[in-house]
Amino acid sequence: MLTLPDDDRSLSPYTGWTRAHWEAAADGLLAAVEPYRSHDRSLIDLPGRASWSRCDGLEGYARTFLLAAFRVAGGGDPALLEPYAEGLATGPLGSWQPIVDRSQPIVEAASIAIGLRLTRDRLWDGLPASVQERTLAWLGDALTRETADNNWHLFPVTVAGLFRDLGLDDLGATERGLARIEGWYEGDGWYRDGVGRNFDHYNGWAMHLYPALHAYLGGPAEPYASRLRAFLTNYGAAFDANGSPVYHGRSVIYRFAAAAPVWAGELLGVSPYSPGTARRLASGAASHFLSDGRALSREGLLTLGWYGPHEPSLQPYSGSASPYWASKGFLGLLLPPDHPAWTSVEEPGPAERADQAIGLPGPGLLIHSTAADGLVRLVNHGSDHQPPGGGPDDPLYQRMAYSTRTGPTTPGSAGSAADTRRNAPGGSAAAGQDVPADNHVGLVIDGEVTPRGPITPMGAGRGWAASSCRPTPTTLIESVSMVHGPHEVRLHRVTAPSGTAVRQTGWAVTGELTSGLLPLHGFTGATELKASGGTVLGPDALVPALDGVVLESGALFACLVTLSAAPVAEAPPVFRLDGTRATLTWPDGTVHEIGTEGGLTLV
Repeated sequence: MLTLPDDDRSLSPYTGWTRAHWEAAADGLLAAVEPYRSHDRSLIDLPGRASWSRCDGLEGYARTFLLAAFRVAGGGDPALLEPYAEGLATGPLGSWQPIVDRSQPIVEAASIAIGLRLTRDRLWDGLPASVQERTLAWLGDALTRETADNNWHLFPVTVAGLFRDLGLDDLGATERGLARIEGWYEGDGWYRDGVGRNFDHYNGWAMHLYPALHAYLGGPAEPYASRLRAFLTNYGAAFDANGSPVYHGRSVIYRFAAAAPVWAGELLGVSPYSPGTARRLASGAASHFLSDGRALSREGLLTLGWYGPHEPSLQPYSGSASPYWASKGFLGLLLPPDHPAWTSVEEPGPAERADQAIGLPGPGLLIHSTAADGLVRLVNHGSDHQPPGGGPDDPLYQRMAYSTRTGPTTPGSAGSAADTRRNAPGGSAAAGQDVPADNHVGLVIDGEVTPRGPITPMGAGRGWAASSCRPTPTTLIESVSMVHGPHEVRLHRVTAPSGTAVRQTGWAVTGELTSGLLPLHGFTGATELKASGGTVLGPDALVPALDGVVLESGALFACLVTLSAAPVAEAPPVFRLDGTRATLTWPDGTVHEIGTEGGLTLV
């Protein structure tokens, strides 16, 4: 547990956190890693699993150095930098792995370069010339080495900034990196993270953060400042009232790094939020994971997971020091103590003010939340992380919806029919069958549910989003989601041979959440299954499922999906199919009309 000041509910009525809490949290995280620093101070080898790069000691140094740099540049004790200065004497061209093509040290070089730029007068300028030369020789390789073709292009840009500060040639790295990300901009403030439809938290803590830091430290502000503002306009709606970001995408173990773009908006003066709201969002994310130590080990180290350790949250590149990219969430310490983001009284975040239903056509996502419980749901009609031609199912990307209080079930999580209800002709899943993935629509072939397949977005707007996918090369599922309060109606048009089985699953929940899955059209069987492997929120999750059969190509299936932490009393919507048009009427009179001939289109 971190030692934090008492909550200040007068200045921060929602989180209790002030700048003093952020400073104490930073100091506590830095103190916790000290026992694991190598004798020469160049590596921090934390206990736990090694990443595939075997670069964990360098990760520990670089990522905590970024945190120390934010702390000191924001007025903290310069003594925090002393062990990092000592490490520079032996790490570069010594204990640190060399920077070669597509290697992990390229990533870590960016954090080191940022830290050196932010603390130049306190650290770099006082280093012996020989140490400076060795450091630049090591960092310089990042300017020309081949990177992974995604957000990694921004790491040479970040290193190049240090070289430019020192009056040295950046070998064109700045222009190359910034030019590469241009083709990935999709609008609404959203970038693809490389080739494919990779939309997730990397948009905030990488694709926006590094250009924002580049601008803050003297680079061009545009178009990056305007794009950051566009992104932030809807980004705040994706934070739960309890502070949690949405559990979606890879590298979720970086947790409150999700606060970094909120702080970046304040640094560049482009935030669409009041200063009190901005701090409420950022402090909410950090306090959600740190106030009760739920993300920390007994030794005060960030764990490999979301709350505690959680293997399915990891990627092969995740190692014991990887979670310290969460240091980016402390970016706000660069703001002076008298900045309005620190001195203004906290104001509620978007999810606490009113029900939200925000469509994002660029990434093909739909954010909807309910003020009654502050829970946020992300309906996914655009992000899939699939290579060209498709690939294996990825629970962190392929589901139809994610939220701030649920997580996906994982492949191989055995399940059985725990409670068969509302059965109609068509039956239910057999006991012992692998539990279907939550929030998934697919075909049942040889007893197994197919992966969703690559996603093609078909549009998004206020309260709706649509896409198509190909579970197999010869089948097509076109889908529209329409949201209202805690509910989502999913309408699917399935082009497949007659007799093809279709399965739709709902939210996998643990604890006291309400999860509902009600057939509206086409489905003939309903089942509730138990995922013994649970989710990131806990063991033994329950997953509702609906089954149906394609009777003719272009068959329609509709269902009501509900997720809520508050009582749900309203009646279900009325669904009518009239020739080539489906009409959905919600209890408050809101109507959605969908054309169903030759494809699904909102009328």
